[in-house]
Amino acid sequence: MNNNLSLQIIQKIKNVLGDLSQPIPLHEPYFLGNEKKYLENCINSRYVSYIGEYVKKFEENLCEHTHAKAALAVVSGTAALHLALKLIGIEPQDEVLLPSLTFVATANAVSYCGAIPHLVEVDEDTLGVDPEKLDHYLSTIIDQHSSQCINKVTGRKIKALIVVHVFGHPVDLDPLLALCQKYGIELIEDSAQALGSEYKNRPVGNVGRIACLSFNGNKIITTGGGGTLLFQDIELANKAKHLSTTARVAGNQFFNHDQIGFNYRMPNINAAIGCAQLERLDIKLKQKRKLANSYIQEFTNIDEVKIFQEPNYAKSNYWLNTLILNNPSLENVKNLLNELNNNNILARPAWSLMHHLPMYKNSPRMDLAVSQKLFNSIINLPSTAELMERI
Repeated sequence: MNNNLSLQIIQKIKNVLGDLSQPIPLHEPYFLGNEKKYLENCINSRYVSYIGEYVKKFEENLCEHTHAKAALAVVSGTAALHLALKLIGIEPQDEVLLPSLTFVATANAVSYCGAIPHLVEVDEDTLGVDPEKLDHYLSTIIDQHSSQCINKVTGRKIKALIVVHVFGHPVDLDPLLALCQKYGIELIEDSAQALGSEYKNRPVGNVGRIACLSFNGNKIITTGGGGTLLFQDIELANKAKHLSTTARVAGNQFFNHDQIGFNYRMPNINAAIGCAQLERLDIKLKQKRKLANSYIQEFTNIDEVKIFQEPNYAKSNYWLNTLILNNPSLENVKNLLNELNNNNILARPAWSLMHHLPMYKNSPRMDLAVSQKLFNSIINLPSTAELMERI
């Protein structure tokens, strides 16, 4: 990448963000609402673990925002994914389809079950799983004579597909749901980055039986650490709550547990922060859209790069604004990242692709040329909603 282009990019970002005399983080939390008030209430009540009013309130408020029938707040997005996989019956040596372009937690949750991540391709226009390519791929590897979805190459059952709304941009869900129904596999939405995003005028998290959110410190809202499972199936939600509280049998003063459970419930003190953060979600979404539009406008006339924009069927929360190099080159990505960070713009690359990591390099996978191209093209720019106060 020539120095002139780097200087142009830095100037365009400066036009959006203003003063660069201090480092601008990629995405940082702000606490501008009732966080302190709710935390004080929580501490005064002494209900700081998962028993407390804020856990229930947070779950109810999330249902209102996402149109889920039930929500279960847990300690992390990774825990939510792990529990979701257990709930749908993922067992050791089952295969779970997931994109190679994702954060490692998606694959790790599969491994926690003793199952095998099976890596699939994404669409360059959506960053999410490509339904057409996946359908063609599955048609070539599935044993058509079995009543189950059996990978004839490995002999293992393919039980589920995890779709990821990458950087908050909704994947094209309807054809992926149809594909899952065709092959008899479950669909789980990894919506960790996508709270507030919409697919065809409805909130993400409503297509499969389970979706998962994350509230890590860098997400659009945070609980410090935490996640949530969203359900359209109340019976499944009740089962999840039981499993997440160490499977302790209710209504008995003795510590009786009827199966191996997990200590995954979100503490009340974290949910208190989440309740306050949710009250400002609509404000944050407006700020993020304004920031994204500012980036898009600034970069319109540079042929060598573009800002990734939401698919035409979706409304994205623009969790991370993404600069795409039109001529993919990992060396150019590295050089530009160095230049940006040297100028107080704390940008980052895409996550390492799953098949680049030592524990997943031998995972079954389809051709991942588009994933590789995107990895060699992506730079995430500062995206904190409150950056709009600088403009």
